[in-house]
Amino acid sequence: MNDNINTIQMTTQYTTLIFVLLTIMSANCSRISNRNNFVKTFLSETHTNISPTPDNNAVLGRAAMYAVLAGSKTTNSGSTTVVGSVGVSPGTAFAGTAVNMSSGEFHAGDASSLGAQADLTNAYNNLANTPGAINKTGTDLVGLTLGPGAYKFNVACALSGGILTLDAQGNSNAKWIFQIGTTFITAANATVRVTNGGSALNVYWQVGSAATFNTGTIMVGNVVAYAAISFGAGATLHGRALARVGEVNMLSNSIQVSN
Repeated sequence: MNDNINTIQMTTQYTTLIFVLLTIMSANCSRISNRNNFVKTFLSETHTNISPTPDNNAVLGRAAMYAVLAGSKTTNSGSTTVVGSVGVSPGTAFAGTAVNMSSGEFHAGDASSLGAQADLTNAYNNLANTPGAINKTGTDLVGLTLGPGAYKFNVACALSGGILTLDAQGNSNAKWIFQIGTTFITAANATVRVTNGGSALNVYWQVGSAATFNTGTIMVGNVVAYAAISFGAGATLHGRALARVGEVNMLSNSIQVSN
């Protein structure tokens, strides 16, 4: 009889212990789920690969996997779609409404974004010091057709509207480098296009301060800015928005690492 009572008591104790352990595990799982849901209020992620060009890997290093990389903060308003990773470093803030990511990952102040920023600094300096650039200071880009090469603007650069054509002349490896001393600003609905077999991803805009792409701008290339990069409503970028120290600000945009 006593043995039966002891057995019942031990069974009850084990059952209670198991119940307590399951309760703790459930609470932990709930906290993890809530944390993941919090992250995904800003970013909806699937992990598929993008394809940087060989030149992207050589010039941008670890930053080549990022479609958007900021130094201090990344913000978004409205519906923005990004193809490629989104990161910020040394800052960690991502503010505003959700960014829809059809490819890539989100990195805030971690080893990946820190490494990408280190390579971005190298890329910025190397692009700024590329020799042999044709000096275009004071020239508006509107209506121009430019072949592969390097082009220099001692101060600001503007695309005041209309179309800038980058003619690859049948060379799929054609490359353009724009060295801009201060700001780069496009007017509303301005367009940059690559023709005759070139890749939008082999265009590099090294911007000495801030880049601003106004409403409806259709932009191509890798924007490597020292300070901030800002997109007006509906502006699109086939390339990358990479800011060394400032913010990347989005407003219902499409930014994708593609041609």
